[in-house]
Amino acid sequence: MTWQATVTGFTQDDNLDWVMQLSCGHRQHVRHQPPFINRPWVMTEEGRQQHLDRVVTCTQCQRSMPVPE
Repeated sequence: MTWQATVTGFTQDDNLDWVMQLSCGHRQHVRHQPPFINRPWVMTEEGRQQHLDRVVTCTQCQRSMPVPE
């Protein structure tokens, strides 16, 4: 079974944290909260664009979670 998905876009949640939209239909937060999580690329449009079509492991698919409607 594959748990791989590609990044199809980005949105922000109610707290303005960035969320990846995945090809499997799930969404995954991508936070930049140094020093614990260091993802400065998510803070710029250019950085987010560079991560489109990247293959990531969907932890929600791993857990057989349903895709939200």
